[in-house]
Amino acid sequence: MDKGKILSKLPSVDELLNNKKIINLLEKVPRNVVVNEIRNSLERYRKKILSMDGEILNKFKIDIDEIVFNVVDNSHEFMEMNLREVINGMGTVLHTNLGRALLSETIRERVWSVASGYSTLEIDVLTGKRGIRYSHVIEIIKFITKAEDVLVVNNNAAAVMLALSTMAKDREVIVSRGELVEIGGSFRVPDVMEQSGTRLVDVGTTNKTHLWDYESAINENTAALLKVHTSNYRILGFADSVGLGDLVELGKKNNIPVIEDIGSGVLVDLRKYGLMYEPTVQESVAAGVDVVTFSGDKLLGGPQAGIIVGKKRYIDKMKKNQLTRAFRIDKLTLVALEATLRLYLDEEKAMKSIPTLRMLTEPLDSINARAKMLYGMIVSKKLDLDVSIGENYSEVGGGALPLEKLPTYVITIKAKNISSAQLEDRLRKYSTPIFTRVNDDRVIIDLRTVKEKQYETIVQALVETVGKQ
Repeated sequence: MDKGKILSKLPSVDELLNNKKIINLLEKVPRNVVVNEIRNSLERYRKKILSMDGEILNKFKIDIDEIVFNVVDNSHEFMEMNLREVINGMGTVLHTNLGRALLSETIRERVWSVASGYSTLEIDVLTGKRGIRYSHVIEIIKFITKAEDVLVVNNNAAAVMLALSTMAKDREVIVSRGELVEIGGSFRVPDVMEQSGTRLVDVGTTNKTHLWDYESAINENTAALLKVHTSNYRILGFADSVGLGDLVELGKKNNIPVIEDIGSGVLVDLRKYGLMYEPTVQESVAAGVDVVTFSGDKLLGGPQAGIIVGKKRYIDKMKKNQLTRAFRIDKLTLVALEATLRLYLDEEKAMKSIPTLRMLTEPLDSINARAKMLYGMIVSKKLDLDVSIGENYSEVGGGALPLEKLPTYVITIKAKNISSAQLEDRLRKYSTPIFTRVNDDRVIIDLRTVKEKQYETIVQALVETVGKQ
């Protein structure tokens, strides 16, 4: 059959607009969106026809119902928010791709009140004159960390770049070769240093760096010593690095500032709660580090931000750097950060109220009890599934505590009518996406990172996905 004849049988845009299902669609979706999806669907059909030859072309028939289905489905998908809530059943607490740290429910009202109204973002209430946006968090961060001064930017990479640009532009910065890390998205410390205008001088080897490596590299053009906390990996075995105290003493001896990228930004000693040691910001400040940078959305448990604490004389210079405006944070980040930090005024309250800390330290018997609750809800539906409770391990994620394995309880599911890969795919594509793992041909839902209020959604998704026995 001639391709032209087949193409001529494709319905027009107006014809499809008069289809009953499309008419119903127009009651919920704007006309311009529907028309655009009709055109897209027809164009895909044209390309499909033009790519055919021989017997396949002769047997081909235009399916109006398929075109209409695609228009309806794609129109609804277009109207959905791309950035929306998901259920994290993967057990990675700080899952970078799923948004890292969750904000505390207790700060919801404060964030919304600022988001939906005018605020004191850059105004001094007492004088009525223009204020400084960072003032909202400076005092509380100083109180918690005992640092002389504070500056907040939009992420930790920006914090490192700003510090280096201000303190060492066109000069040399010495860093251990074993600390030239790469973080998510292929962002690397050497590249950040290059963009900041500093010259990298790497010393030591991948597994061992000594104090004399730094000493030997110091010259009249050395602007700073940089220490990068390798929070997202560990070198074990025949390995050694220079302690923070020794590096600070070396800096003082040579009148060279020490900058530390501590990364994860933990503000409490996690060893008290049964986790591995992770250096705190307070320890770095107490050790005499001149400038410390860290993230807001990792172990701190707040919004994405890069926090810089340290000696006032250096941070004053950063505040005048033109990059500061390019890196500044918005009002929503500020209010979320301030509200999160205020929870740290009472450590016990912080451990209970900040989701990251609560999930990392939740007792195993509590997770088991929640697993039994979800298990009971699933099996009560008598679905075509083999469901069980199993033991497993969660991860911290977000480039923090890479060696920490958190014992947990999981729901394991094997569908009888579809493969585990298909079940995982359908759950992920559910109206509220549910992210799971597949292990030993079973779908795994880790209860550590699932909220109780999400159980009903999980059960309903399974009902709609696999059906009853």
